Amino acid sequence: MANTLRLYLTCIRNTLDAAMCLQNFPCQEVERHNKPEVELKTSPELLLKPVLICRNEAEKCLIETSINSIRISMKVKQSDELENILAKKFLRFLSMRAESFQVLRRKPVQGYDISFLVTNYHCEDMHKHKLIDFIVQFMEDIDKEISELKLSVNTRGRLVATEFLKQFI
Repeated sequence: MANTLRLYLTCIRNTLDAAMCLQNFPCQEVERHNKPEVELKTSPELLLKPVLICRNEAEKCLIETSINSIRISMKVKQSDELENILAKKFLRFLSMRAESFQVLRRKPVQGYDISFLVTNYHCEDMHKHKLIDFIVQFMEDIDKEISELKLSVNTRGRLVATEFLKQFI
């Protein structure tokens, strides 16, 4: 793993560790409702300032925290048109299966590629450090997977072009 990626992921890990101190907090407007405040934004006093961690212009992570939920939105590296298409298709594939991941949102925040929503219930049901490990590992694996897909497409394209051009020799 590159040193800059390691530093980027370590910074995200430490920020998530500090920000993920969630507690049960019922809605102040509707009785017996407990909605993620980071999504509703009904009470500004329950929201913390969002933290934006950037590796470069193409890769960034936005961490929004409230008293009972945290939303992690990330923009994945897309340096060329092929990576843009592969990332879009791959992340759409994952978003369609959001219920399998429990913390993955179906629709990402505007301007980001993928988002996670962790509530106090997730923190009660799962270990905090395991949730953080999952998110950081997911970020690391997404980069690897897109790079592998790009290599596979290029290799396949090279083989197809070679076979196609053999008929002209």
